[in-house]
Amino acid sequence: MLDAHVVVRQASVDARLVLSPGEVLAVMGPSGAGKTTLLDAIAGLTRLDAGHVALDGERMADAGRHTPPSRRAIGLLGQDALLFPHMTAAGNIAFAARSAGSSRSESAAIAGEWMLRIGLPGLGDRRPDQLSGGQRQRVALARALAARPRLLLLDEPFSSLDVEAAAQLRTVVRDQLQGTTTIVVSHGIADAEVLADRLVILEHGRITQEGMLREVLAAPATPFAEAVAAAR
Repeated sequence: MLDAHVVVRQASVDARLVLSPGEVLAVMGPSGAGKTTLLDAIAGLTRLDAGHVALDGERMADAGRHTPPSRRAIGLLGQDALLFPHMTAAGNIAFAARSAGSSRSESAAIAGEWMLRIGLPGLGDRRPDQLSGGQRQRVALARALAARPRLLLLDEPFSSLDVEAAAQLRTVVRDQLQGTTTIVVSHGIADAEVLADRLVILEHGRITQEGMLREVLAAPATPFAEAVAAAR
């Protein structure tokens, strides 16, 4: 379970999110609304000015406390896969599994299993520069999940891909989340419709509407939400 009240004054963000275990929440809003700041604060990359971040009842951050990102067990995947360039695809995934406590042999086996699960069998020995953008994002997703995160944050991970690759990766993400509590930030309604249970609209750093995806799209409360609903 996530309970996060993020207050970052420099970015004019003041928003609270509460997620149940295994829930997938979509966050949408115009550019500059504070979506990335929201995720960065939850991940520990940005300090809070007020509020709190608690995961499974454990307080990770508040105005006087800041648990480093490496100790939060939170995975973050953005537009850029940020794979280790000197490692193979399988090596990147195995590194994450080792970081989560698996042995070297277990990590190698986990990496091989993940290469199958993300639809890239036989490509484990390739380095990132030998993979397409969509393939790199698949490996980055597997690396994030191989670390067994308590919470997964997806910051527009499909936006740099072409339409076909993005559609394929959405399906992979949907199939592989398997009960992982997740927040997905996106500009496109397709991401929310394929992945999310609930939708939050964030504008000017504040939540202007939230609810079940169908309910928000059926009764949009702001011009931005109306535009999102019209884009279906």
